[in-house]
Amino acid sequence: MSYNDVETTGLNTPTEKRKQTLFATGGVIGAILASTCCIAPLLLLTLGISGAWIGTLTAFEPYKPYFAAVAVIFIGLGFRQVYFKAKPACVDGSYCARPESSLIIKTVLWLATLLVALALTINWWAPLFY
Repeated sequence: MSYNDVETTGLNTPTEKRKQTLFATGGVIGAILASTCCIAPLLLLTLGISGAWIGTLTAFEPYKPYFAAVAVIFIGLGFRQVYFKAKPACVDGSYCARPESSLIIKTVLWLATLLVALALTINWWAPLFY
């Protein structure tokens, strides 16, 4: 196997990195959408930001399960891509040998997971702040 074969067939090729980034981004967007009805107004009020428009964010409440389902799917695909795919042998100095971008993607996936978990369990912990 030549250097080019390792570079183009490995897990951390640019195409695989794009998949990881796409899944992480999809998870974050889904997590934000899932939390717009509940966590966003609570966070804004906690920060001292208020206004009548904050009440309109509760209109997203009926869509929360759908947004959460999309977020969970993307987060699950992201975790599968990052943690459970076989790691290839990398040549020193190649694209797949650099762990920095994987660290960012892992951090984003875990933050999205936390945000979705908070959005889905808000009925249990939000009364503690009222």
